[in-house]
Amino acid sequence: MTKLATAVAMLVAAEEGIVDLDEPAGPPGSTFRHLLAHASGLPFDHGAPIARPGARRVYSNYGFDVAAALVEERAGMPFSEYFAHVWSDTTAVLTGSAGSGVEGTLDDLLLLARELREPTRLARETLDEAVSVQFPGLVGVLPGFGRQEPNDWGLGFELRDAKSPHWTGARNSPRTFGHFGRSGTFLWVDPDANLALACLTDLAFGDWAAEAWPRLADSVLEEVHQ
Repeated sequence: MTKLATAVAMLVAAEEGIVDLDEPAGPPGSTFRHLLAHASGLPFDHGAPIARPGARRVYSNYGFDVAAALVEERAGMPFSEYFAHVWSDTTAVLTGSAGSGVEGTLDDLLLLARELREPTRLARETLDEAVSVQFPGLVGVLPGFGRQEPNDWGLGFELRDAKSPHWTGARNSPRTFGHFGRSGTFLWVDPDANLALACLTDLAFGDWAAEAWPRLADSVLEEVHQ
């Protein structure tokens, strides 16, 4: 769930004027918006671009680190300190990569879910933009679920839309957004259902998750709407 929390911090930086979503950032032709939307062309890990900015969706931890470095430079403090300022009412800490290095408690995760339902750190307009499709029509691979056409993302948030297969359930609305991780965890928010659902496990992501997570989502949505 790291990228959900760090994306919020980066969007706060944009609201504060520390960075601009459409300023150049990353490889030539890329902007801060491209980096958050996995559209900069940067690879998963550190390395040279593997696609032109805006040409296809390439999931990139490295892109988040590049974005965090710009916030760090402009804010005049380590990004981990800026993150701590944004999430000062939690115990969540950023101990490593902006793409995968947040550690926290279950209470912190619930506060993150609450922020994504009823934002207080962000303006509602900012969150609405962040969960809308950025660079529509881009094709790409959704990790663990294969090629998606289109592979829609917001600004740090993976969007369900009409993707199939997907890690959320058949009962989830197309407006559902969130993220999942290699650590076997996920958090989604379904605005139409007015519901957030998180799952924490001690199992690395695998075929079991692709089968179990959609069933869990559908069971929860069925239960709450009876």
